[in-house]
Amino acid sequence: MSLKSRLAADETLFTAWSGVPDALTVEIIAKQGFDAVTLDMQHGGHHEDSVLRGLVPVLAANKPALVRIPVGRFDMASRALDFGAEAVIAPMVNSVADARQFAAAMKYPPLGERSWGPTYAFPRHGKGDHAEWLRDTNQRTMAFAMVETRAALEALDGILETPGIDGIFVGPSDFSIAWSNGATVSSTLESMMET
Repeated sequence: MSLKSRLAADETLFTAWSGVPDALTVEIIAKQGFDAVTLDMQHGGHHEDSVLRGLVPVLAANKPALVRIPVGRFDMASRALDFGAEAVIAPMVNSVADARQFAAAMKYPPLGERSWGPTYAFPRHGKGDHAEWLRDTNQRTMAFAMVETRAALEALDGILETPGIDGIFVGPSDFSIAWSNGATVSSTLESMMET
């Protein structure tokens, strides 16, 4: 069952977060009781090669793989999907324009601008012909925008309404820095709202 269908069924899922760019470490994490594994390219040490290698043990464990890309690197969203990820998390999506650019990188035409190149993903997830793959991939993959700034909060309704954006992640630490005008870093939403 895909990540998207599990979330649509209101299933609560827990994802492990991997910042260590080592496939063996990712394999150990993937064998634990988490529902999914996220490979972090923003603050973690993952890079293109380690994401490609790290997705193998996650998918072998029959778990959804997510990738958090670096800030503004929407081109990496399509690469992560080409490698076999089911979902991509984009940090610092601060506007509807950012959300549109991110969503466009995630979907094949006519929904987006993703180019063809699923050399690794098609053998892992593909069934049937290319037309079926294009349709199913556009429906199966997920785009999560990270809301971490005052600008993102002001644009939140538009970000959520952007076709191709499936949900948001709140970045509490960066959001707290923005919310407190640079006075503090807190990982709890309650402390942000108090400032």
